[in-house]
Amino acid sequence: MDPSSAAAKALAEVGPRLKRLRTGRGVTLAALSETTGISKSTLSRLEAGQRRPSLELLLPIAQAHQVPLDELVGAPEVGDPRIRLKPTRVHGQTVIPLTRQPGPLQPYKMIVPADRTEPDPRTHEGYEWLYVLAGRLRLVLAGKDLVLGPGEAAEFDTRLPHWFGSTGAGPVEVLSLFGRQGERMHVRARPRARGEAGE
Repeated sequence: MDPSSAAAKALAEVGPRLKRLRTGRGVTLAALSETTGISKSTLSRLEAGQRRPSLELLLPIAQAHQVPLDELVGAPEVGDPRIRLKPTRVHGQTVIPLTRQPGPLQPYKMIVPADRTEPDPRTHEGYEWLYVLAGRLRLVLAGKDLVLGPGEAAEFDTRLPHWFGSTGAGPVEVLSLFGRQGERMHVRARPRARGEAGE
């Protein structure tokens, strides 16, 4: 639904909701007027949808009925935040998207099988950040051959020839953030200055 039409629909439902709330509690317009300081005619027009609801009107009414403002405006309930994970297989790996939202950065959990050990470097537009959760990840990047263990991260421009897989010792679990070119994650720690603790 278009956001503007959804807002108009929500506003149109405020008046009938106010009337149901008031009459359900056996409160007269006169009594509500006295409690809120809002004139009877304004309250009547508000309930009939002839007056646009505003915070100045709704706050005193919510206080008079001792209900949250959300109840007067019919705020939508918060949906279920859980993501229904749907694993897919890509080049022999199990890839699990961690968001349903479109955007420049996409997070994934990947499970790299133990037998994915033969480098096959590729290039494409983008920028990638990898974080090893479990196992040992072999990363071949622009001629360098690296091994990352749990808790280690790497970030790189995917226009460089790259490949990652297992060292052969077992499967690897990896968190990946992938973004289109120019989207850098900036996860590097600040270098310690001379004289700082720990040196």
